[in-house]
Amino acid sequence: MIQLSAAGKRFGPKSLFQNLDWLITPQDRVGLVGANGTGKSTLLKVLGGIESLDYGSLQSTKGITQGYLPQDGLRLSGRSVFAECLSVFEDLKAMEKEIETLTRRMSEIDHESIEYKQISDRFHRIDGEFRIRDGYALESQVGTVLSGLGFSKEDWQRDTGEFSGGWQMRIALGKLLLARPNLLLLDEPTNHLDLETRNWLEEYLTHYPFAYILISHDRYFLDVTVNKIVEIWNKEVHFYAGNYDKYLAQKEMRRTQIVSAYKNQRERIEQLEAFINRFRYQATKAKQVQSRIKELEKIERIEIPPDEKTIHFTFPQPKPSGRQVVESKGLAKSYGEKQVLNNVDFFIERGDRVALVGVNGAGKSTLIKLLAGLEPLTGGELRLGHNVEVDYFAQDQYKELDPNARMLDDIAEISPRSTQTELRSLLGCFLFSEEDVFKTLGVLSGGERNRYALARMLLHPSNFLLLDEPTNHLDMRAKDVLLESLEKFQGTVVFVSHDRYFIDKLATRVFEVADGGVQVYPGNYEEYLRSKAGVTTAVDLEAVRAEAPKSNGDGATTAGEKAKRLNPIKLRQYEERMRELEELVERTETGIVECENSLGNFVSVEETKRQTELLEQRRAELETLMVEWEQLTQALEEAKA
Repeated sequence: MIQLSAAGKRFGPKSLFQNLDWLITPQDRVGLVGANGTGKSTLLKVLGGIESLDYGSLQSTKGITQGYLPQDGLRLSGRSVFAECLSVFEDLKAMEKEIETLTRRMSEIDHESIEYKQISDRFHRIDGEFRIRDGYALESQVGTVLSGLGFSKEDWQRDTGEFSGGWQMRIALGKLLLARPNLLLLDEPTNHLDLETRNWLEEYLTHYPFAYILISHDRYFLDVTVNKIVEIWNKEVHFYAGNYDKYLAQKEMRRTQIVSAYKNQRERIEQLEAFINRFRYQATKAKQVQSRIKELEKIERIEIPPDEKTIHFTFPQPKPSGRQVVESKGLAKSYGEKQVLNNVDFFIERGDRVALVGVNGAGKSTLIKLLAGLEPLTGGELRLGHNVEVDYFAQDQYKELDPNARMLDDIAEISPRSTQTELRSLLGCFLFSEEDVFKTLGVLSGGERNRYALARMLLHPSNFLLLDEPTNHLDMRAKDVLLESLEKFQGTVVFVSHDRYFIDKLATRVFEVADGGVQVYPGNYEEYLRSKAGVTTAVDLEAVRAEAPKSNGDGATTAGEKAKRLNPIKLRQYEERMRELEELVERTETGIVECENSLGNFVSVEETKRQTELLEQRRAELETLMVEWEQLTQALEEAKA
């Protein structure tokens, strides 16, 4: 499809990559990886025809179409969101008009005439192509993609110019997905997507009929969407079969093999050099010496690639808080007539690492601001526990920084005990080079200042961290440092992140913010999804029964058993899960009714099949939920008896 031969590209005096031979086939799903500045985005632009090669050649099959999505910078206006996305089908819309014209013309002329046969032939040819390209469902395709990308139906008729940069990129992504080019080139497509939208995009790409190459700092996204990794490292391009996890394993294995081969080669070289040096001046050994000299000259020396820098930074631990960090009772928040949160109850204990999840606009940032004390409650109460010290990291945290301060001077004031080497290593990990550390904060971009603000905060953390999108603008290395530090952190963390891998590794509880409420799930994001699907129960029912007092034969209970019965935190957890189950049952029953109503109105065979499968899935979910509800009801009755 596309072939690069001996390809190379420079950026000024710097060589980005060289001697690249790469054949891209129609079914390739490629993740392009490498450190910042190695040339990933440049290579993507070369493949999209936006930039040219400095060396080598690029050849592509005739008729190949490419679609390129940059990281940012696109701006659309003048049309509604729906019309903008529909515009990618201009050729099909023209075809549709011609089909209408041909249909009308065939109804007007003699069916036995030569002209009718010519028009009929043209009609069948165009109509066949129109059907193959699913032309009769263009509006449905647009609606499916817009819904998947998080646009409500009310948004569809809004002008594209009304949307922020992140939503502009979603519109551009939607247009590309609808256009379905032979080669889709996506540079950080998940940057502006929430978790639910990322999940949808993962599923969409899994069924994409053509090739795609994407750059992403989201490990989980790469793991589920690609079958090949292409890495730019040390000006060379290396190929690995499999997803990101397999790439890491293969890369380590490849390095081990290179090191082993290097050691074997060094041993052979030393043996040859020792023989040559020992017998160089002995006439009887001249032939053997010359033979070994020739062998030595022919050896192609193996070079061990330089190690990638791995930075580990130990952050100071905060003083401990009380066991209960936060308790919310009947919490409510509204802005004018808009109710964001209503009658919300939850509690957070010391050591919890709580992930807030939910669609954009559900109220995650609002809740985190309420916890930080930056927004007043509309109703209810929110109580902080003993010795709780709050530190809040906002999406626009950079606004709090002194624009006139030099970066290195500013961070040194925060951590006077850290050496300059330690501080510069930390800043390097958060993508600040040697020159950057001497810049004033005011000259940095918003993303750069946010990265700096995060590094600055982690040098002196409080015992209750509230982090709103801390993984934005970070590459994998910086995310790893942040993740490692938070895993070792002995305080309490509440965070919002759209990075699935980050949440899975860090979260011990998940708070789902939706429809004005908060539902609590134990475990990480993977366990949260299982709980929602009814695969596993959200509480340990045996643990509930273990809390219940046991009779000693005459109806009495022992003192130890009474003590167990009086654990209010455990009981509150179980009662909380009961409320969640009742809401889930109600929501699932509503979904079943919707499916049944949809099946009563025939649209197409495909839609009937889809609704039937969805109905069976929802009925299975309801059955699982009801089993858990009955078990939990019985266990709670035993515990309270």
